[in-house]
Amino acid sequence: MSEEKLTEQKCQACEGGVAPLEHSEAESFLREVDDGWQLSEDSREIRRDFKFKNYYHTIAFVNAVAWVANSEDHHPDLEVGYNRCRVRFSTHSIGGLSRNDFICAAKIDALFA
Repeated sequence: MSEEKLTEQKCQACEGGVAPLEHSEAESFLREVDDGWQLSEDSREIRRDFKFKNYYHTIAFVNAVAWVANSEDHHPDLEVGYNRCRVRFSTHSIGGLSRNDFICAAKIDALFA
């Protein structure tokens, strides 16, 4: 693992020979992000639920997440409601989790802080 904080790292392309993280690696990265993130049972995705005061704040958050995702070229699945947003990360090109998922999770934590 890098000594550099996840929020200071940049996502890297994950095609051609990059393997998904093992469960133990994913758990290690999970300790570097907010406690709100959960690892799926099959270790193929992480997710976190965010709560907001109203729809306006929810959509402002969604727009900020979209900006982070676009700048990192790594895009989450979002489930949006009136005062909530579930963010789910998985690296689809490798069929599981990569460092990129945790880099983006850390950057989204920084938005929400």
